[in-house]
Amino acid sequence: MTLKEYKEKRMQDPEFAEAYIEMQPEMNVIRAMIDARISQNMSQKELSERTGIAQTEISKLENGTRNPSIRLLQRLADGMGMVLNVTFTPKEPAMMAKKK
Repeated sequence: MTLKEYKEKRMQDPEFAEAYIEMQPEMNVIRAMIDARISQNMSQKELSERTGIAQTEISKLENGTRNPSIRLLQRLADGMGMVLNVTFTPKEPAMMAKKK
């Protein structure tokens, strides 16, 4: 069974689906941080050296055991030569229906 198939199966469980949807904002931030760092061909150690943020803290941010502040996200973006953007977008109708 692939990860995609497993997820589709688990999403049939309303409790799992609700928890999954609730975690999406955190997962989106984590994925964006990791993708940005990798796009710059940068290791956590290199990012640490550029930002002054301990590599262990960057690891905690990327594995979801620490939540970043906007200020910390800005430092990470600066260290990667990027601009931090935060956006609010409309929810998909299917997600809205599951929340009700």
